[in-house]
Amino acid sequence: MAPQQRKPHVCRNPDLIRGVGKYSRSKMYHKRGLWAIKAKNGGAFPKHEKKAVVDAPAEKPPKFYPADDIKKPLVNKRKARPTKLRASITPGTVLIILAGRFKGKRVVFLKQLTSGLLLVTGNVLFKIVEIVKWLLNQSYVIATSTKVDISGVNVEKFDDKYFGKKVEKKKTKGEGEFFEVEKEEKNVLPQDKKDDRKSVDASLIKSIEAVPDLKTYLGARFSLKAGMKPHELVF
Repeated sequence: MAPQQRKPHVCRNPDLIRGVGKYSRSKMYHKRGLWAIKAKNGGAFPKHEKKAVVDAPAEKPPKFYPADDIKKPLVNKRKARPTKLRASITPGTVLIILAGRFKGKRVVFLKQLTSGLLLVTGNVLFKIVEIVKWLLNQSYVIATSTKVDISGVNVEKFDDKYFGKKVEKKKTKGEGEFFEVEKEEKNVLPQDKKDDRKSVDASLIKSIEAVPDLKTYLGARFSLKAGMKPHELVF
């Protein structure tokens, strides 16, 4: 079946010569049916409400723009979703670290922070576990079936703000006296945070020593040996 050809547009009032139509103004009035529209609306053409005009900005845009592009921060419209904690990780669960400096070490899970990071302890048992890190991502740990009683440990004060870094600005003299240098103290804990760790240690060590061989288990490093199949292991 051949495609249908579109009919060319035919003007109702063709031009005799450029600018002069074939029909007069009154003839086109009847030809277009404007008389019927006027009669339908009580002898007057219908009036449509005009759209509200947006007020012009008070400040005029600048005539000149800077040569260099000014970077503007992107607006994050995504709503933050709380990180879902794995069902196998519960308060008191012993976790095995899979990556990083403390790979293969065992730690005790205390609670999950608002940011999604896991608050663990192991640094408090320095002689047992030899770990100085508090926060871990659950992607880098394996949950075991071993659990420690942490009912006597108070972790309410530990949140994301507690572990936030404080940067102090100090002015240097000499050649750089007009510049501010940001210096960050590393590996230096305030005395109040050291006291908090000691309070957590005291109650946790009592629970660990009450269970036979648990102290030795936490101090042992996890590693795979020849012939061991990871998918068949039960932690």
